[in-house]
Amino acid sequence: MLTTEFVQLALLIGSGSIFFLFVVLGIVLKITTTAFPKIVRFKDEQYYKDPSTGDNRPFPSLEDEPTLKLSVIVPAFDEEKRLPIMLDECMEYLETRARKEKDFTYEVIIVSDGSRDRTVEVAMKYVEKYGVEKLRVLALVQNRGKGGAVRMGMLSSRGQFLLFADADGATKFADYGKLERSMMELSGSEWKRDALAIGSRAHLEEEATAQRTFFRTILMHGFHLLVWTFAVKKIRDTQCGFKLVTRSAARKLFQVMHVERWAFDVELLFIAQSYNIPIEEVAVNWTEIEGSKLTPFWSWLQMGRDLMLIWFRYAIGAWQLRKEHSN
Repeated sequence: MLTTEFVQLALLIGSGSIFFLFVVLGIVLKITTTAFPKIVRFKDEQYYKDPSTGDNRPFPSLEDEPTLKLSVIVPAFDEEKRLPIMLDECMEYLETRARKEKDFTYEVIIVSDGSRDRTVEVAMKYVEKYGVEKLRVLALVQNRGKGGAVRMGMLSSRGQFLLFADADGATKFADYGKLERSMMELSGSEWKRDALAIGSRAHLEEEATAQRTFFRTILMHGFHLLVWTFAVKKIRDTQCGFKLVTRSAARKLFQVMHVERWAFDVELLFIAQSYNIPIEEVAVNWTEIEGSKLTPFWSWLQMGRDLMLIWFRYAIGAWQLRKEHSN
């Protein structure tokens, strides 16, 4: 009997300690974090270089009126080897569309996320070939993370519709047409309406599971469970690096997004669902490309931590959404 009472007392003390720890953590986060992110932009990041004149010209602002149909944001960190393959496919598709459709205008913004290799030099070769009206390079002074790079590219864009696409070319760029059709249905071709059309590999999950090791499969399902539990319940694939947003939606999402590394997609979709922004998943062709920066165990562990912190910080009000942006 004494043993049972002792165990119950120990459990009570343990539960109380955990609750106290969460309370203290909540207070600390409330005090040390800002409700809305402070977006720091270094002076050099406010300009792009025009190789035809040697001049540095200022990037536009996301708050400006759009002057093009489409902006493509390509975050790149040490991608000197994989970037050319992706850009060749991307530019061929965009140039073909532009020749056939007079109203199809575009730009590609390559965001070098503090790259240590020749990513900027490789990207500038494409700027020299196509010109700064079609292709620009935003060289970040220091590594921010993929989410930070995507945000900075979005804030510097001119398009009515904004697509971010991974530099590895894992998603076939021609599948932009699928996202575009979905976006037209969601937004009625109106950039002032909020909408997201996101690429999805969920239809490939069974095949992918068969090719993965048992350990990686467990990690994948564990991550999906965490996403469903703490953040986004209606999206099957949150991590595909091929997402299209209206300019209106981008203004609302990227101004309040906090996470700048791998879990940023989840926070982005969490904010979109909280704002009641229409979202549609679109099946895309996807191939795993060698050279990924993700280390499965440690990257997914970091993303799992970030997921729980996203939920906790919004739950206690340390991070907040702008009520006026809700649809």
